[in-house]
Amino acid sequence: MALAAPLSSGFGIWNPLLWLLVFVISLIIAYAVWRSGFSGYRKGTGRGRSYLSGNEEPAGGDVHIRAGNLYWGFTEGIKGYYQQVVPLHTGIMTDNLLWIFWVAGVLLVIVMVI
Repeated sequence: MALAAPLSSGFGIWNPLLWLLVFVISLIIAYAVWRSGFSGYRKGTGRGRSYLSGNEEPAGGDVHIRAGNLYWGFTEGIKGYYQQVVPLHTGIMTDNLLWIFWVAGVLLVIVMVI
């Protein structure tokens, strides 16, 4: 039996030496990219700050975009459905799983009947 013989699993070919070679080549490429970076960087200088068109960076809370603002158009478009579903959300994971099982069960019954 050959050392680098592929293992046929019925779903594809698994050759561990080939995957090891790919992994090593990927590490070499990643190391080359890392080494090509700027070596004169110093922490605590202004080089690590984001460029905001010459403006000073505001405080952390001032740049935070709330989800209500971000998804306003989406929630406004489905407001009728959204208002009915929000009270059902308890935030408890077991309740969410129960909803998933109920919906999956109903869909299974629908698929089996049709």
